[in-house]
Amino acid sequence: HKYNLVPADYDKAVALSKIIKHVWMDAYVELAGMDFLRVYVPKTFHLIGSPAYESSGNMVLGTAEGGKKITLYNVNDLNIKKNNIEKLNEYYFETMHHEFAHILHQTKDYPIEYNEITVGKYTGPSWTNLTEEEALELGFISNYASTEPQEDFVEMIANYVTHNAQWWRERMDMAGDGKEALQQKLELVKEYLDLSWNISLDELRTIVQRRSAEISSLDLSSLK
Repeated sequence: HKYNLVPADYDKAVALSKIIKHVWMDAYVELAGMDFLRVYVPKTFHLIGSPAYESSGNMVLGTAEGGKKITLYNVNDLNIKKNNIEKLNEYYFETMHHEFAHILHQTKDYPIEYNEITVGKYTGPSWTNLTEEEALELGFISNYASTEPQEDFVEMIANYVTHNAQWWRERMDMAGDGKEALQQKLELVKEYLDLSWNISLDELRTIVQRRSAEISSLDLSSLK
């Protein structure tokens, strides 16, 4: 109720739902099985047509409520005829992997030593003042990752699976002094997912990347 919002266009909501199923939900089914999906994936996807803006001017891309519902905003900006995977990742899939990673670590906590890698460098609400390059040099994969350790942890997962290996190498090259911290974080993230969930982060990325490339072949027409 604190945002001024408009409903999602029906056809675009249907198209995004089909994309979500193919790229996100079915990726976890392929890797971890249907039982995993049924237990841990939120049962409700709440689609909003317009962006949501905080009083500070920051745009909210999505929210999750207790692992039961994920809300995605800005659905009406979806171009059904010309899908741009970078835009889909920015507005929808980074958010979904981010929020789902929260569900995973809230169910089985990640190693506490992760919090020590860049201790003293977290910025809290001032994350908006960091550029991408500044965040990388501090050892954060995104400026939002610098908010606090839990956000840092899930941002590592979300950015890793939604971008290809070349993108990741470029970010490591940009990181300079922050590269070592990022490598340590990635190793802990991979170890956590493997030992706690029997999920390979590299396999997940491979599946997500392949399914993202298949979007153009999907029938995104409405269910009318």
